[in-house]
Amino acid sequence: MTAIGGTKSLSTLDGYARAIWADWGEGRLTDEQASALAEALEARKREVRGIDTVANRAPQVAALAKGEGRPSHFPPKRKAARSPDRRASIERRRTLAASGPMPPRLASRFTTGELAALRIVADATRDRGACFLTLGEIAARAGVCVTTARNALRAAAREGLVTIEERRRDKRPNLANVVRVVSREWKTWIERSAKRNAQARGGSAERGGCKKVGATDKGSFRTLHRDRVSRGQHSKNVLLETPNSVSRRT
Repeated sequence: MTAIGGTKSLSTLDGYARAIWADWGEGRLTDEQASALAEALEARKREVRGIDTVANRAPQVAALAKGEGRPSHFPPKRKAARSPDRRASIERRRTLAASGPMPPRLASRFTTGELAALRIVADATRDRGACFLTLGEIAARAGVCVTTARNALRAAAREGLVTIEERRRDKRPNLANVVRVVSREWKTWIERSAKRNAQARGGSAERGGCKKVGATDKGSFRTLHRDRVSRGQHSKNVLLETPNSVSRRT
C-alpha cells in the first residue's frame, strides 16, 4: 500500500496491478486484500494522471523544447468538425435516406445515416460515373459524421456493392478515394431514377400551356360564300358573284 501511494508513474502502477491479480490468482492474497489494493491503485491512478507528464518526468526536455520555440514534437489534436445546425443536419440525413437511394432489399442492410451517405455516392455516380468526393465532403452533404460515412462505404464494399480505389501519393497528401458502384441491381436502380427525373422535368415543360392547333378549313368558308367552283367549270371568262354583289372576272 505504501509503494502504491508513493508512485508517480502510470506504467509502474500498471505493473503493480498485474502483480496484485497474479498473487490473487495464486492464492497469496484473499479477495478482501485484492479488492482493497485494487481500489487504492485506481485512486492513485486518478491522482497521477494529472502529474505524469513529460514536464514533470523530464523537466530539462520540456525546458529545452520551450527555449527552441517548439513546445511539443506532436501537434495538438484537431477537434472533430461539427455541424453548425444539428437539427438541419438530422432533417437532411432523414430526407436523403427516405428518398430511395437504392432498392429496398439492399437498403435494409444499412442505417439511416449510412443510407444518406450512400445517396450522395449514388448521385455522384449518376452524374460522373463514379464518386470522387472525400469522406468529409460526403459526410457534410449527407448530414452525418465522417465515421458514419466511412462505415457506410466499408459496409457497401463488404456486401460487394462498390469498389474503393485508394489514390495514395508519396510525401504528399493522398487524393480522394474513387468509389465505383459495381452492383448491377443498384446501377439499374440509379439509371431508372435518373430517367424518371428527366421525364418529370420534360413532362412539366410539355404541360406548360401549349395546345394543339389544327389547319384552317378554308374550303368550308369559301363554299359557304359561293366562292368555289367545281372541277370542269373553270374557264377564262366566268363571272362569279361575290358577297358584295360585285362581279369580277377570273
